Amino acid sequence: MDKTRQKILIIASLILIVLLFAIGMIIVIIRGKVPDNPPGTIGNTAGNLNNAGYFCEKDGKVYFHNSYDGGALYVMNIDETGMERLNTLITRNILVAGDYIYYFQLGSSGVGVGMGGVRVPKSFNRCKLNGDDTASFTRDMVVTAQLVDNYVYMLIAGDDHPSFRKERIDKTDEVTLAEYAVNPACAAGSRIFYNGTESDHFLYSLDTNTDIPTEVFTGDVWYPVVYGSYIYYLDPTNGYRICRYSMADGTSEVLTDNNDHIDYYNVGGGYIYYQTSGKNPGLYMCYDDGDYPQLIAEGAFNSINMTSQAVYFMRYDDDVTMYKSYIGSGSISEFSAAKAAAELNRGKR
Repeated sequence: MDKTRQKILIIASLILIVLLFAIGMIIVIIRGKVPDNPPGTIGNTAGNLNNAGYFCEKDGKVYFHNSYDGGALYVMNIDETGMERLNTLITRNILVAGDYIYYFQLGSSGVGVGMGGVRVPKSFNRCKLNGDDTASFTRDMVVTAQLVDNYVYMLIAGDDHPSFRKERIDKTDEVTLAEYAVNPACAAGSRIFYNGTESDHFLYSLDTNTDIPTEVFTGDVWYPVVYGSYIYYLDPTNGYRICRYSMADGTSEVLTDNNDHIDYYNVGGGYIYYQTSGKNPGLYMCYDDGDYPQLIAEGAFNSINMTSQAVYFMRYDDDVTMYKSYIGSGSISEFSAAKAAAELNRGKR
């Protein structure tokens, strides 16, 4: 083989190597890019997020915190079939949009901890729908987070004071919006509705396109939830009764008895589910206009999360057993499918 031919082969080989490297880099970049979400994308309902965000329904799947498996992240079909564990972290504040799940994790769920197991620090994460490719946004303590279009909005519990900030879903363009508490759970369209925490409890709206807030309603508001053409809320001045504000005509109305001190509530499927406190605490449901209140279970419950089919909740003094009731039903049962799935995964890493 003459020297000219050798040079040609060497140059051709080098070009091929460069081309293969370039193609590989392009594939890595494409795979690593997080596509934009369509306008109007919301990560989860306010009612769920105000109840720890243990459940999130998206495209026929339900992503949830399995209390029987230490709070690990699971996915199932709406009918509770096809359960699969996605990770072994203590998961809450679950958001789902596009091909990704966003969640706050409080460390290891206990699987693999001890006997040489590794403890995982708290963080707010993003992963694929199958649990792969986890990326962390922050290790700050996230009280509540919501996803609106292509930004994650986070209420952060700081050492000196809380803060409110946003970050793009591809982990760029981080901006602090306020140095005080703003709960971003309640979102509709391109707006976040929140109650004041500084000098009043008025209802405000943040335009996420401009980051400019406006005053909506001068009532006493806590934990707003947009449902239909109404904004539901707790009235802290009057025993945290449930009220709703009409976005159509600007009027408000009381939906629950003034003597019912409400601790937690959620709205969906034409119903309100709420927990009362006092001498005879109980979990109740009523129509979304407040009619026909009905006791579902006596005792103190929390973590009231809803899907399109069922409401899930837990007893105040029991962080393992989870109960469910089909929407509109007055009966409850244990979430046995989650318990069985946890048993099958026990001991697995």
